[in-house]
Amino acid sequence: MSNIPNDLKYAKTHEWAKLEQDGLVRVGISDFAQGQLGDVVYIELPDVGRKVKAGEACAVIESVKAASDIYSPVSGEIMDGNAVLSDSPEWVNQDSYVHWLFRVKASDPSELDKLLTANEYESSTSPA
Repeated sequence: MSNIPNDLKYAKTHEWAKLEQDGLVRVGISDFAQGQLGDVVYIELPDVGRKVKAGEACAVIESVKAASDIYSPVSGEIMDGNAVLSDSPEWVNQDSYVHWLFRVKASDPSELDKLLTANEYESSTSPA
């Protein structure tokens, strides 16, 4: 069973989002996603200042198995990326909830309400 923290919101595309006290939304991939990818070898972070829409591909994560797009769970402006992952992308495999990918200044924070809760996400990733 994957680790699924209750204090995060989840996209069906396996990104997690957390609204921080400063109003920015921190984004990463779920434990389920990193497990499916296998050993992560490269992460292409989005450009700071880029405007994104909810559901828009804005980053890429590559593993020994495949390359996958990462989608922004909310609309807004990319404020920063986790530059540590440029040199050590494998850290995502160690703890995908600590090693976030990027932060977005949400233009409409209510978009977070459209994401899945931990229980809903767990149900979506469990075998039927």
